Amino acid sequence: MGSKSSENGHAESGVAADDPAKVRNIALVGPSGSGKTTLAEALLAATGVLGRAGSVTEGTTVCDHDPAAIRQQRSVGLSVAPLVHDGVKINLIDTPGYADFVGELRAGLRAADAALFVVCAAEGVDATTTTLWAECAAVGMPRALVIARLDHARADFAAELAACQEAFGANVLPLYLPTTDGTGLLGLITQRLFDHSAGHPPTVTEPGAADLARVSDARDQLIEGIIAESEDETLMDRYLAGEPIDTDTIVADLETAVARGSFHPVFPVCAQTGLGLAELVEALARAFPSPLEHPLPEVTAPNGKPHAALTADPGGPLAAEVVRTAVDSYVGRVSLVRVFSGTLRPERPVHVSGHGLSDRGHEDHDADERVAHIYSPLGASLREVPYCVAGDLCALTKVGSAETGDTVSAPDDPLLMAPWAMPEPLLPVAVTAKSRSDEDTLARNLSRLVAGDPTLRMDRNAETHQLVLWCMGEAHADVVLDRLRTGGAEVETEPVKVPLRETFAAPARGHGRHVKQSGGHGQYAVCDIEVEPLPTGAGFEFVDRVVGGAVPHQFIGSVEKGVRAQLQRGLHGGHPVVDVRVTLVDGKAHSVDSSDTAFQTAGALALKDAAEKGRITLLEPVDEVHVRVRDEHLGTILGDLSARRGRVLGTEAGDSGRSVVHAEVPSAALLRYAIDLRSLTSGSGAFTRQFCRYDPLPESLAAQYA
Repeated sequence: MGSKSSENGHAESGVAADDPAKVRNIALVGPSGSGKTTLAEALLAATGVLGRAGSVTEGTTVCDHDPAAIRQQRSVGLSVAPLVHDGVKINLIDTPGYADFVGELRAGLRAADAALFVVCAAEGVDATTTTLWAECAAVGMPRALVIARLDHARADFAAELAACQEAFGANVLPLYLPTTDGTGLLGLITQRLFDHSAGHPPTVTEPGAADLARVSDARDQLIEGIIAESEDETLMDRYLAGEPIDTDTIVADLETAVARGSFHPVFPVCAQTGLGLAELVEALARAFPSPLEHPLPEVTAPNGKPHAALTADPGGPLAAEVVRTAVDSYVGRVSLVRVFSGTLRPERPVHVSGHGLSDRGHEDHDADERVAHIYSPLGASLREVPYCVAGDLCALTKVGSAETGDTVSAPDDPLLMAPWAMPEPLLPVAVTAKSRSDEDTLARNLSRLVAGDPTLRMDRNAETHQLVLWCMGEAHADVVLDRLRTGGAEVETEPVKVPLRETFAAPARGHGRHVKQSGGHGQYAVCDIEVEPLPTGAGFEFVDRVVGGAVPHQFIGSVEKGVRAQLQRGLHGGHPVVDVRVTLVDGKAHSVDSSDTAFQTAGALALKDAAEKGRITLLEPVDEVHVRVRDEHLGTILGDLSARRGRVLGTEAGDSGRSVVHAEVPSAALLRYAIDLRSLTSGSGAFTRQFCRYDPLPESLAAQYA
């Protein structure tokens, strides 16, 4: 996103919508390889936005403009491609289908008013798509389906439709059926034949008697399904009594049912041949909900004070949200914005608020900025527009403080929208600059990436001294590293280190003697300590049992300070020492040469001496893990957790044939669990983790840390 150059013959000037009722924001959703980007490209070409459709394999599509997307031949970020049909502006929001980029997908759903699920006619319905459908259902997102790639050698529209109905419910019904020769569509509502054999647009004719008979049952089922959602309770009785229902009434009820999220039309489409493109565009414009029919996110003042609910009114208070942030080499930071209320205009001041993502490295911030220009994005191209009304999407450049999830509002009425649910990155990747000269570039590039990607978390571990990037998976990590290197930072990866702890396995005694004479000034301190282990999580205790003033009172604290410092530095492996009680039992001092520094040193030496004489145990971090899986994978997951030295605490039944497994697992065994769980469950499993405690590391494994 960012280049203003014209590619594939599309126009430089953008289209600004004037009325939210004439806007459709449609997120293209589906598994990787289902044909979402190819469909978007075909729709753009069919409506005249492009002179010709690009190719995913050749890296020439509008939506897959990111170098990483071209290299991987799959979408790695959301992209917007608007088109206009019959006076309606349709913003196609192409989203990635691969699970690693679910953050981009959820951002696309935030910007959309409906989701168009794209499934391949030869692939069935996978578990990831079913999970995503349930997520959309949970938030009331209107949904429809495209059964694409009908030119595939194994394409079977009827079988794919049956699979969708089994996965998503009985209210998944087709508006069209392909003809037996695959060159046309039979409209079930209009009872017209749309012949695509001569290309786009199709020729509309009357179907033959055989075609009408073939689609009769499907038409009855469709009409009854739409009427069942109608607010006119008499409509069903009239239809069953044989009264003809006019097309406009059916279409109006269809639009209402789709907007409610209770009815899900299906469209057969082949992007390569153009089959179904005209019918799909017509349905998007006529039957899909506008921003006026989609509830707006709740807003508050930046300080949390309640604010009146907003509507998609171009004349209302300005409330927009940054749904994606990218950095372009030509124009700098580019913010993709969904305007929910009001009208965004150029050369006007705005207020940018970002709150609630501090755990991801996005500190709360508020700033006033000035919007210089407003653009309509077409993939990577930016086409200037004079304004952006409520319900529409636009791009802003050089709004320096804007990050993904931020709210853009008026300076005299600042607002804040709560960020949408962000998935937790669970795959750690340790990176290091190849040379010292790369360190500043790495830090600068990382700050840009984190600002734009809420699914990327950066952790500078003070114990392991590693810079760890928490990613969604290997593909996500690959894209992050590619963008770091493209930005000029030579980076390398290294194995992730798990922060360990040490403790005493048994009581021990230690003697610390620090006696030096240098330049006429002496240092003298002697102390004797006893060390004993404490229960897990007890921390550190220091006890003074010195009698007779063997260690003067003013130096008792010095011994404790020296012991604490040595505990933090570690004893054998350099890991912090925890859960011990240190008792000072005896010592000696000199009336002239003893000092605070001397007794700190003696305390540290005494602890090291106790470690040499005693027995040290390594402790490893253990996480509490909750794994949500389909019931058919439950046995596999339980066995895998046991193989990871995990302790299963129990399972509970979830919804939709799923179970939740509760377990405690060593952190070292979870470093690649995000990848392994996806493999074990065909992408349908999910888990959360949080630190629980430290447990002794088995001696058989402790040797590798020696």
